[in-house]
Amino acid sequence: MKTQENLLLLADAYKYSHHRLYVPGTSRIYSYLESRGGLFGSTVFFGLQYFLKHYLEGAVVTKEKIEEATELMPQVFGRDDVFDPSLFTYILEKHGGRLPVRIRAVREGSLVPVHNVLLTIENTDPVCFWLTNFLETLLMQAWYPSTVATLSHEVRRVVERYYDDTASGAAAAGIDYILNDFGFRGVSSVESAGLGDAAHLLSFRGSDTIAGSMLARRYYGAEGMCGQSVPATEHSVCTLLGEAGELEVFRHVLDSFPTGVVSCVSDSYDIFRACADYWGGELKEKVLARNGTLVIRPDSGDPVFTLLRVFDILLEKFG
Repeated sequence: MKTQENLLLLADAYKYSHHRLYVPGTSRIYSYLESRGGLFGSTVFFGLQYFLKHYLEGAVVTKEKIEEATELMPQVFGRDDVFDPSLFTYILEKHGGRLPVRIRAVREGSLVPVHNVLLTIENTDPVCFWLTNFLETLLMQAWYPSTVATLSHEVRRVVERYYDDTASGAAAAGIDYILNDFGFRGVSSVESAGLGDAAHLLSFRGSDTIAGSMLARRYYGAEGMCGQSVPATEHSVCTLLGEAGELEVFRHVLDSFPTGVVSCVSDSYDIFRACADYWGGELKEKVLARNGTLVIRPDSGDPVFTLLRVFDILLEKFG
C-alpha cells in the first residue's frame, strides 16, 4: 500500500539547495546510518521496510508531483533559484520516476551493537548524486520503531531473567503477554502507533494496538494478527453505578465472560478494598468457579507499594 504523499516535499528544506552546494564534479554520495549509543549497548533495527514500501518503492516521481513542488518550493525560500525541477524531471524521464539509489541494511529485527552500520544508501546514477542525502530526512524516521523495538527487547531480557529466578513453568508460559502495548493514545499519529506496536511485537504478543498487526500484515508479510488481547474493562465501565455499585459491576463482569481471560480495572475507588472485600470476599467463589483467569488491574498508585500490597491480600484470600 503506497502513500499519496508527495516525496518531493518530504525532505528538510535546506536539502533542496545541495545540488548547487556539492563541489563541481561530484558524482557519487555514499552515506550510512548508525546508532550513536544511548541507554543500551545494542540496537534492534526495525522499520526500514515500511518506509521503503510506503514511500520509496516504484514510480514515486510524477509530473503532477513535480508541478506541485515547483509551485510551492519557491514560497519556502522566497526565491526561485533554489528548487530545481529539472532534477526530478530527469528521474522521471530517465528512470520512469523510480529512484536511482541502492539501499542496503542489516536484517530487520537484528540486535546490532551501537556504533555499527545499520543501513547504507548510495546513488546509482552519477547525475543524481544529490539524491542520496535528500532521502536522509525520511529514512531517519526508522529511529522510532528501532527505539521501541530496542526498549521492548531490553524489557523482555529483564523479565526473562526474573522469570527464571522466581516463576513456575506455568507462569513462564505466559511471558509473551507480560508487557502489553496500549500505546496508540500516547503517540503522535496513527502511523506512529502502527510502527511502534509492530516493533513491540518483535518481543511480545500482548497488544491492544491493532494498527501494529495491520502494518505487519501489509508491509512485512505477517499472517494473521500478531498482537493478541482479552476482554477488559476501563474506568467508564467500573464507575457506571458509582462507588456503591462497584461490587455489582464486578459481578456483571464475571457473568459477562464466565470463561477465558477477563481483565477488570479495580482501582476506581479503593484497590485494596476491591481485592479484599469484593474479589477475595463477596465474589471469591464465583472467581474460583470460573473456567479461566481473572486479571485484577491496579492501574494507579505507586507500583511497588500497590502491587506488593495487592499480592499480599490476594495470597491471604486465595492462598
